[in-house]
Amino acid sequence: MKLSIVIPVYNESATICEVIKRVDEVTGEKEVIIVDDCSTDGTRILLEKYEKREGFEIIYQTKNRGKGAALRAGFKIAKGEIVIIQDADLEYNPKDYPVLLEPILDKRADVVYGSRFLGGPHRVLFFWHYLGNMCLTTLSNMLTNVNLSDMETGYKVFRRKILESITLKSNRFGFEPEFTSKVAQKNFVIYEVPISYSGRDYSAGKKINWKDGVAALWFIFRFRFFD
Repeated sequence: MKLSIVIPVYNESATICEVIKRVDEVTGEKEVIIVDDCSTDGTRILLEKYEKREGFEIIYQTKNRGKGAALRAGFKIAKGEIVIIQDADLEYNPKDYPVLLEPILDKRADVVYGSRFLGGPHRVLFFWHYLGNMCLTTLSNMLTNVNLSDMETGYKVFRRKILESITLKSNRFGFEPEFTSKVAQKNFVIYEVPISYSGRDYSAGKKINWKDGVAALWFIFRFRFFD
């Protein structure tokens, strides 16, 4: 099956080339769709050399709109039977693709979440981030009646046909609870697998913050009851 690897990127000049290198090393039929969300740190200049490479599509957003909007732009042109979301910050390793893909290739799953909390190796970082993630995941589980361990994970893999039956609206990090709510309500088969996680701190460019956590609370309720 052909993979569509969608990479949203905003101000990741320090990591984007290494991420692309790791993705490029993944074997099998694939297309790489990179959506630059109006970066201002030189990321765009680095992406120019990939514009004419076979199997690469580069989209340049004219305005910074957030991860969710960037993903929608990438999804719109994706042609693969399976879509993989790949962050551009080196926190997630493409070497985990075989584990992520297995439940779909075996026809057991429609959607696979790569969980940072199921025993894979991970960098030890912030307790309060972990607690916040657990609270958001628990609330999401309560309202969707699924038992995920890591709703906010960046590694979400799914059959492209899913995009034909849900309408995504969130522009920023609200994509995570929105996607989870909508695939759960549609009764798609969801699997979780353990992944490695090399989390970074704010000095290394981490962007999500407490405001996004508060917003996620609203999105969890919104996409369960009001959308």
